[in-house]
Amino acid sequence: MRLFIQIPCLNEEQTLPLVAADLPTSIPGIDDIQVMIIDDGCTDNTVAVAKRLGIHHIVQHRRTMGLARSFRDGVDYALRHGADIVVNTDGDNQYPSGRIPDLIRPVIDGKADIVVGDRQTSKIREFSAFKKAMQHLGSWVVNKVAGTHIPDAASGFRAYSKAALLQLNIITDFSYCMETIIQAGNKRIAITSIPITTNPKTRESRLFSNIFEHMFKSSSAIIQCYLMYRARTIFMAASSFFGIMGIIFFIRYLVLFAQGFGRGHMQSLILGLLLMMTAVICIALLIISEVQRVTRKLQEDQLERTKEMLYSPEEIERTLKREQHSTHMHVPQA
Repeated sequence: MRLFIQIPCLNEEQTLPLVAADLPTSIPGIDDIQVMIIDDGCTDNTVAVAKRLGIHHIVQHRRTMGLARSFRDGVDYALRHGADIVVNTDGDNQYPSGRIPDLIRPVIDGKADIVVGDRQTSKIREFSAFKKAMQHLGSWVVNKVAGTHIPDAASGFRAYSKAALLQLNIITDFSYCMETIIQAGNKRIAITSIPITTNPKTRESRLFSNIFEHMFKSSSAIIQCYLMYRARTIFMAASSFFGIMGIIFFIRYLVLFAQGFGRGHMQSLILGLLLMMTAVICIALLIISEVQRVTRKLQEDQLERTKEMLYSPEEIERTLKREQHSTHMHVPQA
């Protein structure tokens, strides 16, 4: 079983050695451990430091593409090189690399396909009370949408099985963290978490400039995922609400009309009809969303089959042979 540890980096020349120092070199149940960095447009010596540390797998972006794109490209590289499990950690040394064996244990034992490291945010000293509350609220919302029980939905310290990665499709641009939990919950992918203790803070986050930007971007990602998987709930609730309100106003007008006051309450009739028309529109949108949901499900199933062929043992062998041949061709002859 091959494990790939991927480390997204954006100018991490100072902290990358700290991350690499605690990376496991052997894990029971794992035959091969590979380490990879994703150079997300680094302008310092991160790549040189990685090579000096013996990290040969390097995915490079010419410019900064963001965490979600880095995760997606790293996963693609890992699967093309035969990964059975992919662990994602950060280049700022926030997460305890030494806990990777514990992180992947549920995957090795077949108890889960995704494992999230719970940072126990209530115990992190660097987090303000407001940030802790927002982290808790965000995780609660994600779990409600996904039907899961992950205490720290924003944690980027994670392990994924190959089977899970074949089913997941990253769509948002900001961060994959919450999106993958929502997808896992809606696709019935087994997901769990383990408690971890983070390392001391080394720098400010580069994902966002302040907590409010993080809240806005995270909320946008959650809403986008919710609309993908729970649009039916929204339109059913909306059509029921507008329909009931429309009937109430319509009945009110009929009662007043029967009592001889109809002419003075035409607004109830008009409002009732408008609300009932809105309900009909919501029902139409519900039907459209259901058709789109079925279409997306068929497309995702087809995409999963395509990934299975793309990352098959035969294709992996061809990829490795091409790289070996390329390396041989570039070795200076004596």
